[in-house]
Amino acid sequence: MSLTDLLDVRPGEDAHLVLRRATVLDPVAEIDSVQDVVIRDGRIAALEAPGAADTDGVEVIDAEGLHAFPAFFDPHVHLRTPGQEHKEDVETGTRAAAAGGYCGILAMANTVPPVSTAADVAALREMARAGASVPVGFLGTVSHAMKGEELTEMVELREAGALGFSDDGLPIADAGLMRRALQYQHLCGGNIALHEEDPRLSRDGVMHEGPVSAALGLAGVPSVSESTMVARDASLAAHESARIHVQHLSAAESVEAVRAAKAAGVRISAEASPHHLCLTDEVVRTLDPHRFKMNPPLRSERDRQALIAGLRDGTIECIATDHAPHQPEEKEVPFEQAAMGVTGLETAFAALHTELVLPGAIDLALLVERMAGGAEPFDLERPTLRPGAEANVVLCDLGAEWTVGEDGYESRSTNSWCDGRTLTGRVLVTVAAGQVAFRLRSFSLGVAS
Repeated sequence: MSLTDLLDVRPGEDAHLVLRRATVLDPVAEIDSVQDVVIRDGRIAALEAPGAADTDGVEVIDAEGLHAFPAFFDPHVHLRTPGQEHKEDVETGTRAAAAGGYCGILAMANTVPPVSTAADVAALREMARAGASVPVGFLGTVSHAMKGEELTEMVELREAGALGFSDDGLPIADAGLMRRALQYQHLCGGNIALHEEDPRLSRDGVMHEGPVSAALGLAGVPSVSESTMVARDASLAAHESARIHVQHLSAAESVEAVRAAKAAGVRISAEASPHHLCLTDEVVRTLDPHRFKMNPPLRSERDRQALIAGLRDGTIECIATDHAPHQPEEKEVPFEQAAMGVTGLETAFAALHTELVLPGAIDLALLVERMAGGAEPFDLERPTLRPGAEANVVLCDLGAEWTVGEDGYESRSTNSWCDGRTLTGRVLVTVAAGQVAFRLRSFSLGVAS
Protein backbone atom coordinates (compact mmCIF):
# COMPACT_ATOMS: atom_id res chain seq x y z
CA MET A 1 0.00 0.00 0.00
CA SER A 2 1.15 3.61 -0.55
CA LEU A 3 2.86 5.44 2.28
CA THR A 4 -0.03 7.77 3.06
CA ASP A 5 -2.51 4.90 3.20
CA LEU A 6 -0.86 3.55 6.37
CA LEU A 7 1.45 6.26 7.68
CA ASP A 8 0.54 9.60 9.26
CA VAL A 9 1.67 13.09 8.31
CA ARG A 10 0.64 16.68 8.91
CA PRO A 11 -1.75 17.88 6.16
CA GLY A 12 -0.29 20.44 3.77
CA GLU A 13 -0.51 21.86 0.28
CA ASP A 14 0.01 19.55 -2.67
CA ALA A 15 3.17 20.27 -4.62
CA HIS A 16 2.97 21.81 -8.11
CA LEU A 17 6.43 22.05 -9.60
CA VAL A 18 8.71 21.06 -12.43
CA LEU A 19 12.28 19.86 -11.96
CA ARG A 20 13.64 21.02 -15.31
CA ARG A 21 16.39 18.96 -16.97
CA ALA A 22 17.04 16.75 -13.95
CA THR A 23 19.06 13.56 -14.26
CA VAL A 24 16.36 11.10 -13.23
CA LEU A 25 17.41 7.78 -11.68
CA ASP A 26 14.88 5.19 -10.50
CA PRO A 27 16.60 1.79 -10.74
CA VAL A 28 13.50 -0.29 -9.97
CA ALA A 29 11.41 1.53 -12.60
CA GLU A 30 14.40 1.33 -14.99
CA ILE A 31 14.53 5.09 -15.49
CA ASP A 32 17.94 6.67 -16.07
CA SER A 33 17.88 9.77 -18.26
CA VAL A 34 17.69 13.56 -18.30
CA GLN A 35 14.06 14.63 -18.13
CA ASP A 36 11.65 17.23 -16.79
CA VAL A 37 9.90 15.84 -13.70
CA VAL A 38 6.39 17.27 -13.62
CA ILE A 39 4.61 17.22 -10.26
CA ARG A 40 0.98 18.35 -10.13
CA ASP A 41 -1.52 17.91 -7.32
CA GLY A 42 1.12 16.07 -5.33
CA ARG A 43 1.64 13.32 -7.90
CA ILE A 44 4.16 12.55 -10.63
CA ALA A 45 2.16 13.87 -13.56
CA ALA A 46 4.73 13.14 -16.25
CA LEU A 47 8.35 12.70 -17.19
CA GLU A 48 8.90 14.94 -20.21
CA ALA A 49 11.75 15.52 -22.63
CA PRO A 50 14.27 18.04 -21.26
CA GLY A 51 12.81 21.55 -21.43
CA ALA A 52 9.51 20.36 -22.93
CA ALA A 53 7.29 20.36 -19.83
CA ASP A 54 4.34 22.72 -19.57
CA THR A 55 5.26 25.05 -16.71
CA ASP A 56 2.06 27.05 -16.58
CA GLY A 57 0.95 27.57 -12.98
CA VAL A 58 3.79 25.62 -11.37
CA GLU A 59 7.08 26.43 -9.67
CA VAL A 60 10.06 25.68 -11.86
CA ILE A 61 13.40 24.52 -10.47
CA ASP A 62 16.37 24.53 -12.81
CA ALA A 63 17.72 21.06 -12.05
CA GLU A 64 20.28 20.81 -14.83
CA GLY A 65 23.28 18.95 -13.44
CA LEU A 66 21.26 17.77 -10.43
CA HIS A 67 19.87 14.29 -9.74
CA ALA A 68 16.28 13.32 -8.95
CA PHE A 69 15.72 10.01 -7.14
CA PRO A 70 12.79 8.28 -5.51
CA ALA A 71 12.86 9.64 -1.96
CA PHE A 72 14.28 7.38 0.72
CA PHE A 73 12.51 5.29 3.36
CA ASP A 74 13.97 4.49 6.79
CA PRO A 75 12.47 1.55 8.70
CA HIS A 76 14.49 2.17 11.88
CA VAL A 77 14.28 5.54 13.63
CA HIS A 78 14.08 6.54 17.30
CA LEU A 79 11.85 9.58 17.80
CA ARG A 80 12.14 9.43 21.61
CA THR A 81 8.49 10.28 22.18
CA PRO A 82 6.84 9.74 24.58
CA GLY A 83 9.11 10.34 27.52
CA GLN A 84 12.37 11.73 26.15
CA GLU A 85 11.30 14.67 24.00
CA HIS A 86 14.36 16.61 25.15
CA LYS A 87 16.31 14.33 22.79
CA GLU A 88 13.89 14.25 19.84
CA ASP A 89 10.17 14.33 19.04
CA VAL A 90 7.92 13.77 16.06
CA GLU A 91 8.38 17.31 14.76
CA THR A 92 12.18 17.52 14.99
CA GLY A 93 12.78 13.92 13.97
CA THR A 94 10.69 14.20 10.82
CA ARG A 95 12.33 17.53 9.97
CA ALA A 96 15.66 15.72 10.15
CA ALA A 97 14.25 12.96 7.93
CA ALA A 98 13.05 15.46 5.35
CA ALA A 99 16.47 17.14 5.34
CA GLY A 100 18.03 13.76 4.62
CA GLY A 101 15.77 13.05 1.63
CA TYR A 102 13.35 10.68 3.36
CA CYS A 103 9.68 10.48 2.46
CA GLY A 104 8.78 8.05 5.23
CA ILE A 105 10.13 6.53 8.43
CA LEU A 106 9.17 3.91 11.00
CA ALA A 107 9.54 4.83 14.66
CA MET A 108 10.76 2.31 17.20
CA ALA A 109 8.73 1.45 20.29
CA ASN A 110 11.42 1.63 23.03
CA THR A 111 10.10 4.89 24.41
CA VAL A 112 9.29 5.85 28.02
CA PRO A 113 6.94 4.10 28.53
CA PRO A 114 7.27 1.66 25.62
CA VAL A 115 4.57 1.51 22.95
CA SER A 116 2.80 -1.58 24.25
CA THR A 117 -0.92 -0.75 24.00
CA ALA A 118 -3.40 0.29 21.35
CA ALA A 119 -3.85 3.61 23.18
CA ASP A 120 -0.10 4.27 22.89
CA VAL A 121 -0.23 3.76 19.13
CA ALA A 122 -3.32 5.94 18.73
CA ALA A 123 -1.72 8.80 20.67
CA LEU A 124 1.44 8.70 18.57
CA ARG A 125 -0.52 8.64 15.33
CA GLU A 126 -2.39 11.75 16.47
CA MET A 127 0.95 13.48 17.16
CA ALA A 128 2.13 12.63 13.65
CA ARG A 129 -1.04 14.00 12.06
CA ALA A 130 -0.43 17.24 13.99
CA GLY A 131 3.27 17.76 13.43
CA ALA A 132 5.09 15.31 11.13
CA SER A 133 6.90 16.72 8.09
CA VAL A 134 7.05 13.29 6.44
CA PRO A 135 4.82 10.22 6.87
CA VAL A 136 5.54 8.22 10.03
CA GLY A 137 4.57 4.69 10.97
CA PHE A 138 4.86 3.34 14.50
CA LEU A 139 5.87 -0.10 15.71
CA GLY A 140 4.51 -1.68 18.87
CA THR A 141 6.57 -3.77 21.25
CA VAL A 142 6.65 -7.55 21.00
CA SER A 143 6.70 -8.03 24.75
CA HIS A 144 4.75 -5.97 27.24
CA ALA A 145 6.86 -3.04 28.48
CA MET A 146 9.82 -4.74 26.74
CA LYS A 147 10.33 -7.00 29.74
CA GLY A 148 10.59 -10.12 27.60
CA GLU A 149 8.06 -11.97 29.73
CA GLU A 150 4.66 -11.80 28.03
CA LEU A 151 3.41 -10.84 24.61
CA THR A 152 1.56 -7.62 23.98
CA GLU A 153 -1.96 -7.71 22.53
CA MET A 154 -0.55 -7.86 19.05
CA VAL A 155 -3.92 -7.97 17.31
CA GLU A 156 -5.09 -4.85 19.14
CA LEU A 157 -1.88 -3.03 18.34
CA ARG A 158 -2.30 -3.81 14.65
CA GLU A 159 -5.93 -2.72 14.70
CA ALA A 160 -4.79 0.59 16.20
CA GLY A 161 -2.39 1.04 13.28
CA ALA A 162 0.94 -0.42 14.39
CA LEU A 163 2.98 -1.19 11.27
CA GLY A 164 4.82 -4.07 12.92
CA PHE A 165 6.50 -5.11 16.15
CA SER A 166 9.92 -4.69 17.74
CA ASP A 167 11.59 -4.66 21.13
CA ASP A 168 14.54 -2.87 19.52
CA GLY A 169 17.04 -1.74 22.05
CA LEU A 170 16.70 -5.14 23.65
CA PRO A 171 16.82 -8.66 22.20
CA ILE A 172 14.02 -11.19 22.67
CA ALA A 173 16.15 -13.54 24.74
CA ASP A 174 13.41 -16.09 25.47
CA ALA A 175 13.12 -18.42 22.46
CA GLY A 176 9.69 -19.59 23.62
CA LEU A 177 8.35 -16.04 23.68
CA MET A 178 9.82 -15.43 20.25
CA ARG A 179 8.12 -18.53 18.91
CA ARG A 180 4.74 -17.43 20.30
CA ALA A 181 5.16 -14.02 18.69
CA LEU A 182 5.75 -15.68 15.34
CA GLN A 183 2.64 -17.79 15.83
CA TYR A 184 0.55 -14.70 16.62
CA GLN A 185 1.90 -13.08 13.48
CA HIS A 186 -0.40 -15.39 11.50
CA LEU A 187 -3.39 -13.82 13.29
CA CYS A 188 -2.46 -10.16 13.07
CA GLY A 189 0.08 -9.76 10.27
CA GLY A 190 2.93 -7.29 10.52
CA ASN A 191 6.62 -7.99 10.41
CA ILE A 192 8.72 -8.52 13.54
CA ALA A 193 11.91 -6.43 13.57
CA LEU A 194 14.67 -7.89 15.70
CA HIS A 195 17.59 -6.51 17.65
CA GLU A 196 19.78 -9.61 17.58
CA GLU A 197 22.03 -9.94 20.59
CA ASP A 198 22.64 -12.62 23.19
CA PRO A 199 23.01 -10.69 26.46
CA ARG A 200 24.82 -13.63 28.03
CA LEU A 201 27.55 -13.18 25.43
CA SER A 202 27.50 -9.38 25.18
CA ARG A 203 27.53 -8.95 28.97
CA ASP A 204 29.05 -5.55 29.81
CA GLY A 205 30.78 -5.03 26.45
CA VAL A 206 31.07 -1.47 25.15
CA MET A 207 32.74 -2.05 21.75
CA HIS A 208 33.60 -4.87 19.35
CA GLU A 209 35.66 -7.69 20.84
CA GLY A 210 38.97 -7.85 19.00
CA PRO A 211 42.52 -6.47 18.88
CA VAL A 212 41.36 -2.86 19.34
CA SER A 213 39.30 -3.61 22.46
CA ALA A 214 42.25 -5.57 23.84
CA ALA A 215 44.62 -2.68 23.18
CA LEU A 216 42.27 -0.18 24.82
CA GLY A 217 41.43 -2.43 27.74
CA LEU A 218 37.69 -2.14 27.07
CA ALA A 219 35.17 -4.96 27.46
CA GLY A 220 34.20 -6.33 24.05
CA VAL A 221 31.03 -7.62 22.42
CA PRO A 222 31.82 -10.71 20.30
CA SER A 223 30.32 -11.10 16.83
CA VAL A 224 28.72 -14.40 17.84
CA SER A 225 26.50 -12.49 20.25
CA GLU A 226 24.66 -11.26 17.15
CA SER A 227 25.09 -14.07 14.65
CA THR A 228 23.89 -16.88 16.91
CA MET A 229 20.65 -15.01 17.58
CA VAL A 230 20.14 -14.36 13.87
CA ALA A 231 20.50 -18.09 13.23
CA ARG A 232 18.13 -18.96 16.09
CA ASP A 233 15.39 -16.62 14.94
CA ALA A 234 15.74 -17.64 11.30
CA SER A 235 15.21 -21.25 12.40
CA LEU A 236 12.14 -20.28 14.43
CA ALA A 237 10.71 -18.29 11.51
CA ALA A 238 11.21 -21.29 9.24
CA HIS A 239 9.56 -23.61 11.76
CA GLU A 240 6.52 -21.34 12.12
CA SER A 241 6.33 -20.32 8.43
CA ALA A 242 6.56 -16.74 9.67
CA ARG A 243 8.71 -13.79 8.71
CA ILE A 244 11.27 -11.61 10.44
CA HIS A 245 13.30 -8.49 9.72
CA VAL A 246 16.84 -8.35 11.13
CA GLN A 247 17.90 -4.91 12.25
CA HIS A 248 21.33 -3.23 11.98
CA LEU A 249 23.45 -6.19 10.87
CA SER A 250 27.05 -5.63 11.91
CA ALA A 251 28.98 -8.91 11.65
CA ALA A 252 30.20 -11.06 8.77
CA GLU A 253 28.79 -14.19 10.42
CA SER A 254 25.38 -12.51 10.67
CA VAL A 255 25.38 -11.70 6.96
CA GLU A 256 26.18 -15.32 6.21
CA ALA A 257 23.39 -16.50 8.52
CA VAL A 258 20.87 -14.32 6.68
CA ARG A 259 22.20 -15.45 3.31
CA ALA A 260 21.90 -19.13 4.30
CA ALA A 261 18.38 -18.61 5.65
CA LYS A 262 17.26 -16.98 2.41
CA ALA A 263 18.77 -19.83 0.41
CA ALA A 264 16.72 -22.22 2.56
CA GLY A 265 13.51 -20.33 1.81
CA VAL A 266 13.11 -18.51 5.12
CA ARG A 267 11.08 -15.30 4.91
CA ILE A 268 13.78 -13.03 6.28
CA SER A 269 14.84 -9.51 5.39
CA ALA A 270 17.73 -7.45 6.72
CA GLU A 271 19.07 -3.93 7.02
CA ALA A 272 22.48 -2.35 7.51
CA SER A 273 23.24 1.06 8.95
CA PRO A 274 25.47 3.69 7.32
CA HIS A 275 27.95 3.79 10.21
CA HIS A 276 28.55 0.04 10.01
CA LEU A 277 29.02 0.30 6.24
CA CYS A 278 31.51 3.15 6.49
CA LEU A 279 33.47 2.76 9.75
CA THR A 280 35.36 0.12 11.70
CA ASP A 281 36.35 -0.26 15.34
CA GLU A 282 39.66 1.43 14.55
CA VAL A 283 37.96 4.81 15.06
CA VAL A 284 37.15 3.83 18.65
CA ARG A 285 40.84 4.39 19.42
CA THR A 286 39.81 8.06 19.69
CA LEU A 287 37.62 7.12 22.68
CA ASP A 288 34.96 9.47 21.28
CA PRO A 289 31.56 8.14 22.40
CA HIS A 290 29.78 11.15 20.87
CA ARG A 291 30.38 9.74 17.38
CA PHE A 292 31.53 6.16 17.79
CA LYS A 293 29.65 4.36 20.55
CA MET A 294 26.60 2.44 19.38
CA ASN A 295 24.94 -0.97 19.68
CA PRO A 296 25.74 -3.13 17.82
CA PRO A 297 29.28 -1.77 17.91
CA LEU A 298 31.49 -0.86 14.99
CA ARG A 299 33.33 -4.01 14.01
CA SER A 300 36.34 -5.01 11.90
CA GLU A 301 37.17 -4.27 8.27
CA ARG A 302 36.30 -7.89 7.48
CA ASP A 303 32.81 -7.32 8.87
CA ARG A 304 32.41 -4.03 6.99
CA GLN A 305 33.35 -5.67 3.70
CA ALA A 306 30.88 -8.49 4.37
CA LEU A 307 28.11 -5.93 4.87
CA ILE A 308 28.99 -4.23 1.59
CA ALA A 309 28.97 -7.60 -0.18
CA GLY A 310 25.57 -8.37 1.36
CA LEU A 311 24.27 -5.03 0.15
CA ARG A 312 25.48 -5.81 -3.37
CA ASP A 313 24.06 -9.33 -3.64
CA GLY A 314 20.68 -8.58 -2.03
CA THR A 315 21.24 -10.40 1.24
CA ILE A 316 20.68 -6.96 2.77
CA GLU A 317 17.63 -5.33 1.15
CA CYS A 318 17.79 -1.91 2.71
CA ILE A 319 19.76 0.73 4.54
CA ALA A 320 18.39 1.99 7.87
CA THR A 321 19.96 4.72 9.98
CA ASP A 322 19.05 3.53 13.50
CA HIS A 323 18.80 7.29 14.20
CA ALA A 324 19.33 7.41 17.97
CA PRO A 325 19.41 10.93 19.45
CA HIS A 326 21.09 11.62 22.80
CA GLN A 327 21.83 14.79 24.73
CA PRO A 328 25.44 15.95 25.33
CA GLU A 329 25.46 15.02 29.02
CA GLU A 330 24.85 11.37 28.06
CA LYS A 331 27.80 11.35 25.68
CA GLU A 332 30.33 13.67 27.33
CA VAL A 333 31.44 11.06 29.84
CA PRO A 334 34.05 8.27 29.76
CA PHE A 335 33.50 5.83 26.89
CA GLU A 336 32.38 2.99 29.17
CA GLN A 337 29.65 5.12 30.73
CA ALA A 338 28.30 6.84 27.62
CA ALA A 339 24.94 6.12 26.06
CA MET A 340 24.92 3.99 22.93
CA GLY A 341 23.63 5.37 19.66
CA VAL A 342 24.22 8.02 16.98
CA THR A 343 22.02 10.12 14.72
CA GLY A 344 22.02 9.57 10.97
CA LEU A 345 18.94 10.80 9.11
CA GLU A 346 20.47 14.02 7.82
CA THR A 347 23.72 12.46 6.63
CA ALA A 348 22.97 8.90 5.45
CA PHE A 349 22.87 9.51 1.70
CA ALA A 350 25.79 11.92 1.64
CA ALA A 351 27.95 9.69 3.83
CA LEU A 352 27.32 6.58 1.77
CA HIS A 353 27.77 8.48 -1.49
CA THR A 354 31.10 9.80 -0.17
CA GLU A 355 32.42 6.61 1.42
CA LEU A 356 31.04 3.90 -0.90
CA VAL A 357 29.92 5.30 -4.25
CA LEU A 358 32.76 7.72 -5.01
CA PRO A 359 35.49 5.13 -4.21
CA GLY A 360 33.65 2.55 -6.37
CA ALA A 361 32.61 0.09 -3.66
CA ILE A 362 28.99 0.25 -4.91
CA ASP A 363 27.34 2.13 -7.73
CA LEU A 364 24.90 5.01 -7.38
CA ALA A 365 21.91 3.01 -8.63
CA LEU A 366 22.40 0.37 -5.94
CA LEU A 367 22.60 3.02 -3.22
CA VAL A 368 19.41 4.69 -4.43
CA GLU A 369 17.62 1.34 -4.59
CA ARG A 370 18.67 0.26 -1.10
CA MET A 371 17.86 3.68 0.43
CA ALA A 372 14.21 3.21 -0.55
CA GLY A 373 14.07 -0.54 0.10
CA GLY A 374 13.02 -0.30 3.75
CA ALA A 375 9.37 0.16 2.86
CA GLU A 376 8.84 -3.29 1.39
CA PRO A 377 9.54 -5.51 4.47
CA PHE A 378 6.66 -3.68 6.16
CA ASP A 379 4.17 -4.11 3.29
CA LEU A 380 4.50 -0.57 1.97
CA GLU A 381 5.02 0.41 -1.66
CA ARG A 382 8.53 1.63 -2.29
CA PRO A 383 8.76 5.23 -3.56
CA THR A 384 8.94 5.52 -7.35
CA LEU A 385 9.15 8.19 -10.03
CA ARG A 386 6.76 6.40 -12.36
CA PRO A 387 4.08 8.78 -13.71
CA GLY A 388 0.89 8.51 -11.71
CA ALA A 389 2.63 7.72 -8.44
CA GLU A 390 2.40 9.84 -5.33
CA ALA A 391 5.24 12.39 -5.47
CA ASN A 392 8.08 11.19 -3.24
CA VAL A 393 11.16 12.76 -4.77
CA VAL A 394 14.58 13.89 -3.58
CA LEU A 395 16.68 16.35 -5.59
CA CYS A 396 20.41 16.08 -4.92
CA ASP A 397 23.60 17.85 -5.93
CA LEU A 398 26.13 15.03 -6.10
CA GLY A 399 29.06 17.43 -6.36
CA ALA A 400 28.26 19.63 -3.38
CA GLU A 401 30.74 19.50 -0.51
CA TRP A 402 29.58 20.40 2.99
CA THR A 403 30.73 20.02 6.56
CA VAL A 404 28.31 18.20 8.83
CA GLY A 405 27.11 20.31 11.73
CA GLU A 406 28.55 23.55 10.41
CA ASP A 407 25.06 24.97 9.86
CA GLY A 408 23.49 23.11 12.76
CA TYR A 409 21.04 20.20 12.64
CA GLU A 410 17.32 19.78 12.16
CA SER A 411 17.46 17.06 14.80
CA ARG A 412 17.27 18.18 18.42
CA SER A 413 20.44 16.17 19.15
CA THR A 414 23.93 16.54 17.73
CA ASN A 415 25.46 13.09 18.29
CA SER A 416 26.01 12.47 14.60
CA TRP A 417 28.69 9.95 13.70
CA CYS A 418 29.52 12.33 10.83
CA ASP A 419 29.84 15.43 13.01
CA GLY A 420 32.63 17.61 11.60
CA ARG A 421 33.18 15.44 8.50
CA THR A 422 33.22 16.92 5.00
CA LEU A 423 30.86 14.97 2.73
CA THR A 424 30.19 15.11 -1.00
CA GLY A 425 26.57 15.08 -2.16
CA ARG A 426 23.73 17.04 -0.61
CA VAL A 427 19.96 16.93 -0.52
CA LEU A 428 18.49 20.16 -1.88
CA VAL A 429 14.74 19.46 -2.01
CA THR A 430 12.55 16.68 -0.63
CA VAL A 431 8.97 16.07 -1.74
CA ALA A 432 7.22 13.64 0.62
CA ALA A 433 3.63 12.41 0.33
CA GLY A 434 3.07 14.98 -2.42
CA GLN A 435 4.21 17.95 -0.30
CA VAL A 436 7.44 19.94 -0.32
CA ALA A 437 8.84 18.79 3.02
CA PHE A 438 12.32 20.32 2.80
CA ARG A 439 14.25 22.86 0.80
CA LEU A 440 17.86 23.68 1.66
CA ARG A 441 17.89 27.30 2.78
CA SER A 442 20.90 28.17 0.63
CA PHE A 443 19.33 26.62 -2.47
CA SER A 444 17.72 29.54 -4.21
CA LEU A 445 19.50 30.05 -7.51
CA GLY A 446 17.65 28.67 -10.50
CA VAL A 447 14.25 28.76 -8.87
CA ALA A 448 11.50 30.70 -10.62
CA SER A 449 7.75 30.94 -10.32
